[in-house]
Amino acid sequence: MTVQTHPLTDRIDRRRLRDYRRSLPTAVRPPWAGILGRALLLTGFPTALLVTWLTVLGDTVSDDGEWDWALTLILVPYAIPPVIGIVMFVRAVRRRSGVRQFRLHDFAEANGFTHQPYAPAPALPGMVFTRPAQSSSFVTDVLRRRSGHALEIGNHTCTTGSGKNTTTHRWGYAAIRLPVALPHIVLDARGNNSIGRPALPIAFARDQRLSLEGDFDRHFTLYCPEGYETDALYLFSPDTMAIFVDDAARLDVELVDDYLFLYFPGQLSTLDPELWQRLLATTETLSQRVLRWERWRDDRIRTDALPFVASSIVGPGTGRGVAQQGRRLSVRQDWWWVLGAAFALFGLVNLVIDTVSGWLS
Repeated sequence: MTVQTHPLTDRIDRRRLRDYRRSLPTAVRPPWAGILGRALLLTGFPTALLVTWLTVLGDTVSDDGEWDWALTLILVPYAIPPVIGIVMFVRAVRRRSGVRQFRLHDFAEANGFTHQPYAPAPALPGMVFTRPAQSSSFVTDVLRRRSGHALEIGNHTCTTGSGKNTTTHRWGYAAIRLPVALPHIVLDARGNNSIGRPALPIAFARDQRLSLEGDFDRHFTLYCPEGYETDALYLFSPDTMAIFVDDAARLDVELVDDYLFLYFPGQLSTLDPELWQRLLATTETLSQRVLRWERWRDDRIRTDALPFVASSIVGPGTGRGVAQQGRRLSVRQDWWWVLGAAFALFGLVNLVIDTVSGWLS
């Protein structure tokens, strides 16, 4: 497909930008007070210390007129926070100015999409949207195709935990609507894992792993429900596997209900023209490929039982569904943090014992 990326880089009409900015929701325009407060916090105190160093201890030029590099190196750490503060301030001003949203709006219009700058997280069945213990979640810069294969691309942000244990998770996603509901299958892309640890928001039971032929296992770890191994081999034929390896090797993939999701730990809806070229080419190829999956049937479910199957696991207008055992993968608890805490506690206890022993000796 031909992707018009010029709106992402063309010179901006400032009059149109001002008109567009008035339509933006306040959620994508942070208040000036917060921006200025963060900038002053990051720049004020370090700058005051820097001035104190220069005033009280002397400047960076020695008495013989040569540059005092030792004193300069001491001052470098105090100069870094103001620079960071200025960079963050400039980025926040650009964000408030609506330039990003304006460019994506024009990009969407040029390529047959609609653009939504901000919205509550949609009720989609993907693991990113149904992650447990989410206290808040929303999506930004969502592009939806106006015609043809249903496609949605956006950035999802959610917060888990509370207080000091609050963590913010950001995922870029692409959602393709399928012609039929399919078993829950996940492809964990090895290319975005860190130190062997999957980037997926949910850990799946290891006994659901399925090894496929060729070099597919070098790029993805495939999880499928127990008893659905043959179905996974049917859906991921060699030519289909080649598409995922060639076009989506750094994206996690999830088939759930009647959706195919692509995930990236970061943002997918950006101002990067090359990323959009690759992403839309990939989704177009997959949209054509998944039409073949319409012929799939779950032999474990009887036709006369379909009226009692939840609509969320029945393909749109297909009259077919997925049996209970194939709708969701089994998850496992991730115990790495428990082991880490145990080792930390063991070290603390040893330190206390050594200290007390030193006092008593």
